[in-house]
Amino acid sequence: MRNNCSTLLACVIALSSIFAAEASAAGNHKHVAKSEKGGVTKVYTVQTTRVRHRCFPGKLRVILSHIARQVGRRPLVTSGHRSGGRRGSLHRKCLAADIRVPGVSVKRIIAAARSAPSIGGVGTYCNGIVHVDVGPKRRWHHCGGLARLGRRTTLAAR
Repeated sequence: MRNNCSTLLACVIALSSIFAAEASAAGNHKHVAKSEKGGVTKVYTVQTTRVRHRCFPGKLRVILSHIARQVGRRPLVTSGHRSGGRRGSLHRKCLAADIRVPGVSVKRIIAAARSAPSIGGVGTYCNGIVHVDVGPKRRWHHCGGLARLGRRTTLAAR
């Protein structure tokens, strides 16, 4: 009887250490997507656990994956879905992400984003954050006050 209890206790300890390892691995905020060949690739990381990203549609994940492949590093998502903000913001529909890629220039991130399939808007902010979404094609640069719209948006609005 004592031998059975020892065996059971050893199994419980082993299982709890496996679950603890999985939980700590999940805590590193890396998010994956299945590749076409069935393998798993790390697509992006999130800045904090408070970044709401699990609702990102496949098209947005493809854009983030494309950026990662082009620049050689995973994007860091600083903002995803949010309920507040500007009315009409694609963040409110979980169709947009604000990103940065540490060690990669904003210019290179923008070039990668603009070449992504299904890219909609690409915006930049003075703090180095790049906005990508799956909405209509447009671009802008925002540095406090009103955003200066890119030529495409200005022409499309006419």
